[in-house]
Amino acid sequence: MVSTRDLYAEDRNVYAYRCPKCGVLYHPAPMVCKGCRNRRDPSEAVFPDFEKVPMGGPCRLLSWTRIYALPEGIDRPSIAFGIVEFDNGLRAAGQLMVADPQSGARLIAKSGLVRELVGRDFYGLQLFEA
Repeated sequence: MVSTRDLYAEDRNVYAYRCPKCGVLYHPAPMVCKGCRNRRDPSEAVFPDFEKVPMGGPCRLLSWTRIYALPEGIDRPSIAFGIVEFDNGLRAAGQLMVADPQSGARLIAKSGLVRELVGRDFYGLQLFEA
């Protein structure tokens, strides 16, 4: 029998998705693989779904921006976001946890809490100094 804790457990990882036919990684998952045209089927009724691969590890900062006009409830003056490229070529966006970001810098990506709301937490990529 499944415990209540397991039933309502939050998955706090951020995933890339690997095509089961050609092995290309994507983030986020497409409905059709650009490499081999294999279709993604989350229900797995007709085709196998793409394999989930946890994201994280060393990456390089390609570009970044800082947002000052934040929604109500965020008690910081600004939040920085960056686009990074992992060593395998996969690109993703994440929240920069670096005081003075520089394009081209080596970072470490980890899954972490990016926003807290009453009754719900949001997890995503956080980017730290290497």
